[in-house]
Amino acid sequence: MFFQRKRMAPPANKLPQLMPNLPKIVWPSLIKSIRNFILATFIIKPYLDREFNLPDFVAGSKKAVEVVSRKIAEGDLKSLEGLVTNDIIPTLQKTLSLMTLSQREQIAINVDDIYFSFPYQVGIIFNDEDDKVQKRFVEITMVYHSLKGLSVMRSRGEEPPLNMGMLPEYQQKISICNYRFIREFTKGVDGDWTINLLNHFRPIDDLEEK
Repeated sequence: MFFQRKRMAPPANKLPQLMPNLPKIVWPSLIKSIRNFILATFIIKPYLDREFNLPDFVAGSKKAVEVVSRKIAEGDLKSLEGLVTNDIIPTLQKTLSLMTLSQREQIAINVDDIYFSFPYQVGIIFNDEDDKVQKRFVEITMVYHSLKGLSVMRSRGEEPPLNMGMLPEYQQKISICNYRFIREFTKGVDGDWTINLLNHFRPIDDLEEK
């Protein structure tokens, strides 16, 4: 006897992509991780920023995700000036205008709810458009796995099970964020890390569509 699998309709609270046509990055790449270590240790630290190290960057980036995601959830895009690049704000505004209140609430991330994070890709960009000065930038794409309510659970002395991704009561609360940070390291320029790409999604949304 053959059974036909019924295709489920997408959930009403499915998160739309904040920025369209971006790949959904979930897990690390071994090859990229090795390359990231080499770039961070042998290029960025000795030649661009002697105080740079990936663990400190990852820790600081989590706080940035908390601040930025909350501002987006509140629709307060004006406060993102200096935190994200100006070119992505119109896209975020358009996406937010189509989202429900429930969807917006899912965007906000508590830094203490992040249970797994890693730098997916580190890149160095050289811009030779100016004949006098060679501009230098570093881009770091980060991935964060978050479980809404994790900090509350841990305050009660509870820990989620290792297989929580397979359990319905946890699947609706798990989200993944992809954020790409960029900073200019051109000689004489005191740049700051800003976000030039970002996305939030829930793995369960893709599973329910298959």
